[in-house]
Amino acid sequence: MRAIFALAIAFSLAGMAVAQAKPNHLAAETSPYLKRAISQPVDWYPWGLAAFKRAKELNRPILLDVGAVWCPWCELMDRDTYTKAATADYINQHFVAVKVDFDASPKLVAELQRAQSILNLPAGLPLTSFISPDGRLYFGAGYLPSERKADKPSFQEAADEALARYADKSKIDEESFPLELEKLL
Repeated sequence: MRAIFALAIAFSLAGMAVAQAKPNHLAAETSPYLKRAISQPVDWYPWGLAAFKRAKELNRPILLDVGAVWCPWCELMDRDTYTKAATADYINQHFVAVKVDFDASPKLVAELQRAQSILNLPAGLPLTSFISPDGRLYFGAGYLPSERKADKPSFQEAADEALARYADKSKIDEESFPLELEKLL
């Protein structure tokens, strides 16, 4: 029994070493909210040109998560959604993931909240936005649990909808909000 327990611990530690061997792009960030996400399996980028460049290279939409360390719903979404390996794999395969600290980026957050409000999308915290590589916010939500809960769609359902909308470029042109990236980056 002890041998099985020791073997299980060894495999767990090896798995953690593999996960830590490939950190996301937040290691140099000083924001408490971004630092909290360094160990998440999502390949997070901080807000900036590198993320948009990567999205253009891969022809993928940006999944943007805005949150704060003082926000309980943000912490819940981080813990409940973004730490799940299957969800992280899905995000890493289909999106360029960007994380923003609400308190550190007030100008950006105000623009995102305004854009989501204009599109009649939730604009509180956490703020989950889907943006085309050329800077058009076209879909968004608030807190998204890992599993559907009552009237709240799951993260997977919302992300699938975002991908379907992204595939229809003409719909993005009609139903999106162009962010002024040159002012926000």
